[in-house]
Amino acid sequence: MENLVERESLNKGVLNKGVWNNTINVHDFIVQNIKSYEGDASFLVGPSDRTTKLWDVCKKSLLKERENDGCLAIDTEVISNLTSFGPGYIQKENETIVGLQTDELLKRAMKPFGGIQLVQSAVAERGLKVSDRVVDIFNYARNHNQAVFDAYDSEIKTYRSKHVLTGLPDNYARGRIIGDFRRVALYGIDRLIAEKKTDKVNVTGNMDDAKVRLREEIADQINALLDMKKMALTYGIDISKPAVNAHEAVQFTYLGYLSAVKEQDGAAMSLGNVSSFLDVYIQNDLEAGIIDEVLAQEYIDQFVMKLRVVRHLRPSAYDAIFGGDPTWVTEAIGGQLYDGRTKVTKTSFRFLQTLYNLGASPEPNLTILWSEKLPQGFKDFCAQVSIDTSSLQYENDDLMRGNRGSDDYGIACCVSYQQIGKTIQHFGARANLPKALLMSLNGGREEAQGVQVVNNISEMDDEVLDYDTVMKSFKKTLAEVARVYAKSMYIIHYMHDKYYYERAQMALIDSNPNIDIAYGAAGISIIADSLSAIKYAKVTPIRNEYGLTEDFNIEGDFPKFGNDDDRVDSIAQEVTKIFIDELRKHKTYKNSTPTLSLLTITSNVMYGSNTGATPDGRKAGEAFAPGANPMHGRDENGAIASLNSVSKLNYNDAQDGISYTFTMVPKSLGNNLEEQVGNLTTTLDAYFGRNAHHLNVNILNKETLLDAYNHPENYPQLTIRVSGYAVNFVRLSKAHQLEVISRTFHDTM
Repeated sequence: MENLVERESLNKGVLNKGVWNNTINVHDFIVQNIKSYEGDASFLVGPSDRTTKLWDVCKKSLLKERENDGCLAIDTEVISNLTSFGPGYIQKENETIVGLQTDELLKRAMKPFGGIQLVQSAVAERGLKVSDRVVDIFNYARNHNQAVFDAYDSEIKTYRSKHVLTGLPDNYARGRIIGDFRRVALYGIDRLIAEKKTDKVNVTGNMDDAKVRLREEIADQINALLDMKKMALTYGIDISKPAVNAHEAVQFTYLGYLSAVKEQDGAAMSLGNVSSFLDVYIQNDLEAGIIDEVLAQEYIDQFVMKLRVVRHLRPSAYDAIFGGDPTWVTEAIGGQLYDGRTKVTKTSFRFLQTLYNLGASPEPNLTILWSEKLPQGFKDFCAQVSIDTSSLQYENDDLMRGNRGSDDYGIACCVSYQQIGKTIQHFGARANLPKALLMSLNGGREEAQGVQVVNNISEMDDEVLDYDTVMKSFKKTLAEVARVYAKSMYIIHYMHDKYYYERAQMALIDSNPNIDIAYGAAGISIIADSLSAIKYAKVTPIRNEYGLTEDFNIEGDFPKFGNDDDRVDSIAQEVTKIFIDELRKHKTYKNSTPTLSLLTITSNVMYGSNTGATPDGRKAGEAFAPGANPMHGRDENGAIASLNSVSKLNYNDAQDGISYTFTMVPKSLGNNLEEQVGNLTTTLDAYFGRNAHHLNVNILNKETLLDAYNHPENYPQLTIRVSGYAVNFVRLSKAHQLEVISRTFHDTM
């Protein structure tokens, strides 16, 4: 594809030089060249004619996809990799930024190295069949899913089948690894290959398992880089050399990301932090008169349009964990540099403007890195976008930048810090804490069927539960859960590296990165309320004929999480610390650093359906609260009290993220848009000023969701924030929709 503008070199005195010229260091490039913007949104423009025509084509295809039960087409013959499909276009004559995962818009591709049986299941659910040739390949080749289950011991299988460890990445790809896609544009593929070859040469001396594995991985990365060049050339684009103008910078960066999603279908395929990087090229071209604001916005609109149509092939069981067909193309926007300058640029605004030019959308998962020092014009625009679209989430840049050691980071998946190009995550799903508590009350037996899961847990014969006795048993149970959890994660990530290695993403990351192992915990508010009830009220278990708890009788009131009451909030803090401390005791694959999230995605519904009644009064089968949210309807003291409770959870104990999904009715923020914007920015400043980590913001009325539940055809782009991501409400299952509707809608601050 020929460039739409004259090819102009940025490397002849326009860019400030630095460390980035001699080593692979995108961070230094940004520090040397960023064009911080302190103004407001008044410069923004609407969509170009080309963009409007292109998006109209997409909307028609998206409607057909929705009418076809959420899947437009599947290729059942081709195993997807970087070069397996020819070029694909939406409407070639109107495309400024090109590239699709397959050769057709919204066609889903098979990636069976994660698990051939999973692919067969997903295809069969659509009334189709995987080709005999592909199936036969896996009579000879192993895959991640098969290898993990071959290595699991009976203990892990029991914890998994009894829903103590849930949603593990053993039957789907782990995701969460963010390639530094900016490197493709800044350095070109040939330079990246040369650097990787040097890295491989330097892995020498006496061999051991780690060195052999690393040499093999770097070789895979080099081959991926070579395939990236081949794939780009099918579109007539040469990415061997650095981008030299805004159009190339956006296109090359997108082709780097496209390489990842052609070959991997991880549970989260995040983008990173590209907006401030791309702005350098865009502003230089604007200042040189090469492009105008309409074309600058068109580049971003069409880039985002491509990100919106990323699709993966999933079986229905996946939707129970990750509802609404998310892809987590998470782009982190804003934040501050250590030197005091803001990372907000005009392109930060341009990314948010796509939610007006193309309409609201859950993807890409736009995440604002909020700092007290962000320019007020940007704060106000973010608040306005949230009020208008409910499409943004916010994370505490001051907290993460100060705590984690870098000002150049993205958000992996939902809420998790990841230094770009230097650090990766190994995703670990989550443990079911309420299930662990129930095992503590049942002598280590699972409450539904009485299967012995944890050994050496004493039976509780007391009629009324005693707090100290319960805590002693619960701590012992958590220690066992942590031990088995760590063991399962070691196996999963060993096998994922061996059989479903993310070579395209890892090719754009330092060859020997730091690794976080991202454990998780579900049901923290249920645990806090349950232990609070035991401590401050009178809780009597109702046991069946086998001595298993089937319900609880509660006499008296007790403090509930979400009301700014230290008596219960401190319990949530304590249990979080107990669990991460236990996890830190165990050996990890590749010596990764244990972190913990308080995050559920939409699987809080599934967890609840598989967990018995709990001592807080929650009935068997009822959904958990999402993430670190208070249980539905229990945060009775208004929005500020609810925010304060969540802000007390210690980020140092949950560095993988503390997710809070917050919903307010518009009138609670003010009588007009100006008041609403001012009150929302003030609320965000105050919340993050208390060292809170994350906030999903929904500004909508419950009646809107009820109408969308009954008349989905009227709400094709209705977007809401759920636990750590956004979703088209009408793409959620009815069970997930009802759970969202049941959450607290704050009508007062």
